[in-house]
Amino acid sequence: MAYNRSHMPTVRSIRAARAEPVSLQTHAMDNLRFIRETMERAGSFTAVPGWGGIAMGVSALIAADVAAHQPSLERWLVTWLFEAAFAMMLAGLAIRRKAKAAQGPVLSAPARRFVLSFAPPLIVGGLLTAVLYRAGIPAAIPGTWLLLYGTGVVTGGAFSVRVVPVMGLCFMFIGAVALFCPLAWGTALLAAGFGGLHLIFGAIIARRYGG
Repeated sequence: MAYNRSHMPTVRSIRAARAEPVSLQTHAMDNLRFIRETMERAGSFTAVPGWGGIAMGVSALIAADVAAHQPSLERWLVTWLFEAAFAMMLAGLAIRRKAKAAQGPVLSAPARRFVLSFAPPLIVGGLLTAVLYRAGIPAAIPGTWLLLYGTGVVTGGAFSVRVVPVMGLCFMFIGAVALFCPLAWGTALLAAGFGGLHLIFGAIIARRYGG
């Protein structure tokens, strides 16, 4: 008995049609993007300015000399607050210059983590300055500044080169000493911290980490 092949059921694959293959260029770009983002997350903030730190140290020593000759506590405070603003401007310019020289982004992932860790202690320091001044406890202001600046350097330095957290610990040590000293010693201790430590560690960073 002959079979009619035209009436036999046809077998069809139930597997879904394969999607068009991703182009090699797109696949390579995705891999490069993943590698770059992974390296940024795992990297460290290397644009900490050594020469900028030296400039900040010099400006702090000048501010200390100016502050030492002020006739009132208010003018003493204003002198140091102007110095703080000027030092932050110097740091920002130096970071930008170093990042540009290294042909890297200023706001890389490690840089953002550094800033987010460094900024909160500085904000707290500003608030406590107003509180201590209003409470009539100005002798605690130099120690508070040094301690909280050091705290910011330590926490931010966790995303930077190793010498940065060490510098922060030195600031915290001088700040702890300053808390138990009279206000008359405040200018000298601020000069030792913001002036001396910035000069020393700025020179180390400039020498070891490319400026």
